[in-house]
Amino acid sequence: MPKKKKTKKIKKSKILKNLKILKGKKKINTQIKVADKKTALAGSDEKPEIKKIKKQATEKKMYNLKDYVVYPKHGVGKITAVEKATIGEIEIQFYKIFIEKEKLTLTVPINQQSKLRSISSINQINKCIAILKTKPKIKRTMWSRRAQEYDQKINSGKIYELAEVVKDLNKNTDIIADQSYSERQLFEKAYERLKSEFEAVLKVSPDDVQKKMDKALGRVQISQAPE
Repeated sequence: MPKKKKTKKIKKSKILKNLKILKGKKKINTQIKVADKKTALAGSDEKPEIKKIKKQATEKKMYNLKDYVVYPKHGVGKITAVEKATIGEIEIQFYKIFIEKEKLTLTVPINQQSKLRSISSINQINKCIAILKTKPKIKRTMWSRRAQEYDQKINSGKIYELAEVVKDLNKNTDIIADQSYSERQLFEKAYERLKSEFEAVLKVSPDDVQKKMDKALGRVQISQAPE
């Protein structure tokens, strides 16, 4: 009989130990679950920071009537109207932009105005003048490749890149023989784009702007002597 009591006591102690082990395991599992929830919540907190939302805020800039803007492929233009039209039961608001140099009117939807930029500040114009005064970069690559690079810079809409093209293609003279036809075409295109933005920002006559630019470039004006 006493032997049976011992076995009962041993069984009870084993059961108690097993219960303690199970309780310990449950605590560990609950701690793991809580940790997993915290990491999941932390991960969910980071997700709302989407870049697209930030970009949309910058694209909501509104231009007013008679504002000057720059359209990369055409240069400086003036907003002549802000109109609305219904296309396919959807109301669309858009700008009418007149490009003086090309005698062209563009229609640009307001939700696509990321293509536009405001005209430069006076500080940016002064930096362009400083660029025009620097020495041109001499590149040894083929002209076809350089011409493509220059054209991309002209149509980028970035005023500093435009000033670099004018500076690099400048021959310090108006003599046509000093430049090839394609070189002169690119130079004149970049020169006129830059000149039109200078006019819009500085609000001076085209002649005064040309004198300012030519002085920075060190260009020599060739005038024909009277016969």
